[in-house]
Amino acid sequence: MIDKLQGRSGSWPSSTVMVIVSCAMVAIALGCLVTVLPVGTAAWLLLPTVLGTAPRVRAAYLDAECAREAEVRRRVTEERMRIARDLHDVVAHHLVLANIQAGAVVKQLPGRPEEALRIASVLSGTTATALRELKSTVGLLRQTADAERPLDPTPGLAQLPDLAGSFRSAGLEVTVITEGVPEPLSAGTDLTAYRIAQEALTNVTKHAATRAAEVRLVYSRGRLTVTVANDGGAAPAPFAPPGGGYGVMGMRERARSAGGRFRAGPRDHGGFEVVTELPLGADRLEASAAR
Repeated sequence: MIDKLQGRSGSWPSSTVMVIVSCAMVAIALGCLVTVLPVGTAAWLLLPTVLGTAPRVRAAYLDAECAREAEVRRRVTEERMRIARDLHDVVAHHLVLANIQAGAVVKQLPGRPEEALRIASVLSGTTATALRELKSTVGLLRQTADAERPLDPTPGLAQLPDLAGSFRSAGLEVTVITEGVPEPLSAGTDLTAYRIAQEALTNVTKHAATRAAEVRLVYSRGRLTVTVANDGGAAPAPFAPPGGGYGVMGMRERARSAGGRFRAGPRDHGGFEVVTELPLGADRLEASAAR
């Protein structure tokens, strides 16, 4: 057969050479290990199919690469937002408490030095906790994939009584009420509920002229509703920081990332409330899939 293709002159027909070269180039472009043999007329029949397949394969490959890069960018953005929310919650909460406690020390020092000393010791604990949480959060940025040191445990609703007690030194009495039968929470939902309660109580100390707040946890029909409410009006100007801030926006983002719902606003009979509904178990999976 090869002799026939070569012809009497002993040279390859130019058309056959073009077919062989074209097929070889396509095979190399597709990364396939293909043995290309001169097949005469059959090669001409297969050439359009081969040449037509190569652009489609390349286009599909490029589409897959673009989709993969978009997914990587999305995950990086979500992780950055999560770390930013954690940093905001930690810094805002502890610095607000430290500021109030330091002011109380200065106020009590002349006439009640013992009380000033007690508040100063609480202030020391507040700053130590802030440093520990900041170290844990920032450490995530330095965490490598093969790191063997386990991460510090994340806070959750089990630490809610301690959180409520930390506001007592700032002059805010926090009452925690639980309704329904508590259900197991995933780590993400547990952290979300804790951080939202923390930020909402921090906002009470900054913006509300009240000495009491309530955190209500309601477990019902596969959902956890976290309500943080107070009966006070707006705080005097010196205690209300200028600008909007990221508190409410961060709480809303946290709730949505867990497949929940969030609302915040004035109460009908006075005061302010923050209400977050978080799905649990199968409801959480359905809510996440619907996002």
